[in-house]
Amino acid sequence: MPSMPNIRVLSGALLLGAAALSLAACGSKPPKELPPEPGPAVSTTTNAPMPQMPAGPVAGTQADFVAQMMGRDTIHFAYDKYGIDPASAVSLQSQATWLQKYPGKRATIEGHCDERGTRDYNLALGERRATAAKNYLVSLGVDAGRLTTVSYGKERPADPASTEEAYAMNRRAVTVAID
Repeated sequence: MPSMPNIRVLSGALLLGAAALSLAACGSKPPKELPPEPGPAVSTTTNAPMPQMPAGPVAGTQADFVAQMMGRDTIHFAYDKYGIDPASAVSLQSQATWLQKYPGKRATIEGHCDERGTRDYNLALGERRATAAKNYLVSLGVDAGRLTTVSYGKERPADPASTEEAYAMNRRAVTVAID
């Protein structure tokens, strides 16, 4: 009996032929007209300037206050004193000018002392120093309702050393603008 072709081989061949025909039908036809030759490269982006970031701190912030004060955000006191001396008055005048420029801003005045004396005594002295600075700012036209005081006594020294220079740095009132 003559042998019949294997059905599997025949099916595979038919499938392969169908795939080839379908690929041939999808082949690309040459365009009727070729596109023009590419010219010089042209950028599609604009040369708009980059947005400028502020050169300094944002106006009216604590960072701006510190930058504008250039150290005048802090006033210093003599040992066991809380009176405003002429150098401190100049600093407070600068603070008042800034606060008047930004009438919506509030500030806290921190009173500090050196490490000598008891905790309670230094808390009271720090409060007197902060209040003296506040009262001076109010006398320059700053609304008292915008100013608060706090005393840290000897708890937050600017310089932890136990020297006369460190003591002098620690006897201070610091104005902090509230963002």
